[in-house]
Amino acid sequence: MDWTALVLSLKLAAATLVVLLPIGLALARWLAWGRFAGKAWIEAAVVLPLVLPPTVLGYYLLVGVGGGSPIGRWLHETLGVQLTFSFSGLLLASIVFNLPFMVQPVQRAFEAIPRELTEAAAVSGLGFWQTLARVELPLAWPGILSAMVLTFVHTMGEFGVVLMVGGSIPGQTQTIAIAIYDRVQAFDFASADRMALLLLVLSLTAVAASFLASARLVRRR
Repeated sequence: MDWTALVLSLKLAAATLVVLLPIGLALARWLAWGRFAGKAWIEAAVVLPLVLPPTVLGYYLLVGVGGGSPIGRWLHETLGVQLTFSFSGLLLASIVFNLPFMVQPVQRAFEAIPRELTEAAAVSGLGFWQTLARVELPLAWPGILSAMVLTFVHTMGEFGVVLMVGGSIPGQTQTIAIAIYDRVQAFDFASADRMALLLLVLSLTAVAASFLASARLVRRR
């Protein structure tokens, strides 16, 4: 069992969730209730990571933020930040690739909230932030919970994009999914079996728990 790769994957999943949650909430609410030209194109861009091969997305990230790109050179020369073959690059790739997993469930949850409730809250004197905290977020919570679990679990199992952007540097960019691949390439099937089983159990448990929690919330409502 490669515990270093597991810890790195857990760290990446947690960091992705922390960064992506506020971004996903804001974007999902805007797409759910906004009416503007070009909305379909923005929604398509959000969903694009689901239909693009991970290697294609990873390639464009390498081209866009790699050391040879203007952005990559500026970040390295100005801030000393390298986004390729580093944890920062893994985090960026994970945020981009997981965007639809965060946004879509939350967007559907916001769309299911009757507009009469938010209008009633406004008439009652509640401001934007009070309405968001007391009315919208509690009603959208099952969708938010599902999005959080999907994002976390998907980050744990992602392979193609993180391999393209981060490579397979032990202790730095080698996640558990990449470690499984490396073990198989080395014909170490016993280690690959243990890590794959652990990842399977963690993913199944997390998804099942989110479904149970969401069902309970819906029944209470």
